[in-house]
Amino acid sequence: MVQSSRGILYPARLPRFTRLEPPADVADLVRWFWVPEWDVEPGRVSRQHVVGHPGSNLVVESRDGGSAGFAGPTTRRSHRDLTGRGWAVGAHLRPAAVPAFSADPAADRDRYRRLDEPALVAGVGAAMASGAADRLERATAVLGEFLRERVGPVGEQGRAANALADLVATDPAVVRLEDAAARLARSPRTLQRLARRYVGLSPAAMVRRRRLQEAAERIRTDPGADLAAIAADLGYADHAHLANDFRHVLGLSPSEYRRQA
Repeated sequence: MVQSSRGILYPARLPRFTRLEPPADVADLVRWFWVPEWDVEPGRVSRQHVVGHPGSNLVVESRDGGSAGFAGPTTRRSHRDLTGRGWAVGAHLRPAAVPAFSADPAADRDRYRRLDEPALVAGVGAAMASGAADRLERATAVLGEFLRERVGPVGEQGRAANALADLVATDPAVVRLEDAAARLARSPRTLQRLARRYVGLSPAAMVRRRRLQEAAERIRTDPGADLAAIAADLGYADHAHLANDFRHVLGLSPSEYRRQA
């Protein structure tokens, strides 16, 4: 089970949220599965704010009697208003899986498209309704099997795109496109092409998102931390650049987020 809440701006407000590691047979296609479940009192709304990881998601959810959809990469903070009782089962896709759902993921930025997949919806819904202790594992297994069949074998380009995304997401020393190119022994132009086809965001935008998520997590979990020190640790030129990034994507300053979080 994955414990990180990075990217969730106000995790204390989540009714229930679980991340699960993918099994080995879909590890090239899924970074993690995620399952929120909620039961909100009648007449109330639980608003969840997220600054998404750089990538796309496949989602099956309980609303409208059950539905499936593809959510493209985000460029700004997003939110979802939860009401009543429900759940969602999602797969944060690795780049290699994205072309099976979008020929141009950049065109799907900040966009959610419904998918006509009744068998997938029924299978995930049955697992979630089973009441079994392992219902989350059963539901994500259905999602994983669907992905294996839809995507098929991962080729060399897909593996290269995965390597790029993994490097950017995990190595704080990578702060420029040239850093990633040197580490992966590929030209900057090649990495730009891979990111455009498989992610829909530029490598530079992927780096900025990782740094912003890390900054938000530090600000939330360590209220006494110095903002200028956080900016320096994460490779920002100065505090002002961190503040500009916050305002552009989150719509508020680091100090305002600290007070809210």
